[in-house]
Amino acid sequence: MFAAAPEGAVTWAEIDLDAIQYNVRAFKRHIDPLAQVIGVVKANAYGHGAAPVAQAAVAAGASMLAVHRVGEGVALRQAWVDAPVLVMGYTPPSGAALAAEWRLTPSVTTLEFAQALAAQASARGRVIPVHVKVDTGMGRYGLLPDEVVEFLRALQGIARQSAGGFGGIAIEGLFTHFATADWADQTQALAQWQVFNEVRTAVEQAGIRIPLVHAANSAAAMTLPQSHLDAVRPGIGIYGLRPSNEWAPPFEIRPALALKSMVARVRQLPAGAGIGYGRTHVTQQATTVALLPAGYGDGYHRSLSNKGVVLVRGQRAPVVGRVSMDQIVIDISHIPGVKLGDEAVLIGRQGAGHISAEEVAELAGTINYEVTTGLLPRVARVFIQGGRPVPQ
Repeated sequence: MFAAAPEGAVTWAEIDLDAIQYNVRAFKRHIDPLAQVIGVVKANAYGHGAAPVAQAAVAAGASMLAVHRVGEGVALRQAWVDAPVLVMGYTPPSGAALAAEWRLTPSVTTLEFAQALAAQASARGRVIPVHVKVDTGMGRYGLLPDEVVEFLRALQGIARQSAGGFGGIAIEGLFTHFATADWADQTQALAQWQVFNEVRTAVEQAGIRIPLVHAANSAAAMTLPQSHLDAVRPGIGIYGLRPSNEWAPPFEIRPALALKSMVARVRQLPAGAGIGYGRTHVTQQATTVALLPAGYGDGYHRSLSNKGVVLVRGQRAPVVGRVSMDQIVIDISHIPGVKLGDEAVLIGRQGAGHISAEEVAELAGTINYEVTTGLLPRVARVFIQGGRPVPQ
């Protein structure tokens, strides 16, 4: 994947929308044919760019999108994304008007929010679908299993009451989230699965019909076929990033993001020269170095100081000295011919070289999720489709 740097940009990310679509289709081929794909595009599509990724995912067959906050859903609507958008996280009653106005599908775990949403929906003559989250073992957001049936009955009451007008709410979904589906040992994931099954049974026995029941994230969609249910919610996998370091994906996924910068200076330093804040690297001999205008102000982790690696002319060059807010220095003594303006790849491929987000995460002491979601707004995004930049 290659694109020219955006005008004036010195550090940018290239997002391969063809890879996004390939990955969505790969999930669709892998899961139950009757199950839907809910493409998770929260946190600016894991740093990749929410609206273009959402549009690509829908074009590849995702029937719904998922975000965490109402504001993220509003941003998709303002970018003319028309697919159903599930808001998976907490929304306060004050967010009900936005959810109703922008036709979002909130998750509901309090009756106060349900009542506020029903009122806002009725005022607009709209029926707003809602999903109910069950905490089966994450210990975070969601109803406890023994609260679900009673809450759904109360929610049905609010729905019936609001239906007397010209809009309101309708219960569309029930869902949970796995805490350890990325582990090779599936004991805990299967225990959560059992709890969710018991909740589903209790809901059915109470005569409550839920049209869309979903549980599987990328890892579970890959390894727990029984969890596919009515829909799966792949997030990390649709970006071509591995959901686990303990096992390889059972089908090919293609990384969609490359992070690039350019050589801003080439110089030779004598032996004994300190590099960067704190002089954490001192040259032992005459050393040729290149300056790159990328740093933790772009999302390139400071923990990569004296540990990171960058591709220049297809060869790996180590980061020397501290990663600062705006700049890093790399040792290019072993790479001939490097000049001002040369492309430098921090994540991605260049020639025969490759640096994965997983490698960067391991060096930084974190996970691939944080590597891409941490890319900050000043990193320009270039969206590529069919080998060409897509105008935005």
